[in-house]
Amino acid sequence: MIGIEELAGAVFDTDGVLTDTAALHAMAWKAAFDDLLRALPPGTAQETRAPFDLATDYARHVDGRSREDGVLAFLTSRGLTDLNPAAVTRLAERKDRIYLALLRREGAVPRPGAVDLLTALRGHGVLTAVVSASRHCARVVAAAGLADLFDTRVDGVEAARLGLAGKPDPALFLEAARRLGTSPARTMVVEDALVGVLAGRRGGFSPVVGVDRGAGAEELRANGADVVVDALTELPPLLGL
Repeated sequence: MIGIEELAGAVFDTDGVLTDTAALHAMAWKAAFDDLLRALPPGTAQETRAPFDLATDYARHVDGRSREDGVLAFLTSRGLTDLNPAAVTRLAERKDRIYLALLRREGAVPRPGAVDLLTALRGHGVLTAVVSASRHCARVVAAAGLADLFDTRVDGVEAARLGLAGKPDPALFLEAARRLGTSPARTMVVEDALVGVLAGRRGGFSPVVGVDRGAGAEELRANGADVVVDALTELPPLLGL
């Protein structure tokens, strides 16, 4: 684990790492996908029609991905590869409407230790960035009271504007490091999604921290996490803060 004296930057995923909103994304995906699965013809195989699983399906197929990439990844996992692009877009948009309704109702709360960790890093001169595949990152971070704790933000809006590939491609993280002016080798990535951890590893970031919100410590390590924690409160002593 890299010490605080060697760390120049830190890049944080949003949903599930900094805020509790990953659960809202998971519920929105389940509602959107289950409607589709229930509408499949009666003769469709049971394993294809099985309801979206909030743990395994979310972690393996949609967590950390853009909406459209998440739709395609999950449907491919069920052997449903014949949806046309317009249908994929409609499903992604339905998921987004459900998510926004949940966000308005539930709000966004910072995860335990988020404020203290960000404050401590910045107090030691470490530059910070928030990254998300979501186009609603700015809204979520502001609602959680975290907006002033970051030097830059690279989210779904910026990804679309710049044509950045989604995770597991490291483009989002590399753009964040570029804006911070830090080398990936001295920039920490903190992620809870398997594709996010893999993106950090592919981008040459160090350390890559996996936060286990259900993906599983072994799978996070297999995808490139240098260290796995259950909560952000565990990071300060590991960094020497």
